[in-house]
Amino acid sequence: MESVEVGKVYRHFKGNYYLVEDIALDSRTCQRMVVYKPLYSGEHSCSWVRPEYEFLEELPEGREDNITGQAIRFELVENLHKDYTVE
Repeated sequence: MESVEVGKVYRHFKGNYYLVEDIALDSRTCQRMVVYKPLYSGEHSCSWVRPEYEFLEELPEGREDNITGQAIRFELVENLHKDYTVE
């Protein structure tokens, strides 16, 4: 399995874009969790958390709500990222 990249933008299979803010560990299981924030405004502008395996899981073929045609739940968007470096 790939690992999620912090500071990169991912597209959800339903079309919205999200910035991966961090990777956290579940305090009980030490499972890797992805901390991500939507790049659109609205009532859901807070950060979200999802297990990394679920973030990168394969989608069943023919899923009707998969408007992007992606093979996985969140797909890395090349050439879009948040630069955290300070000059």
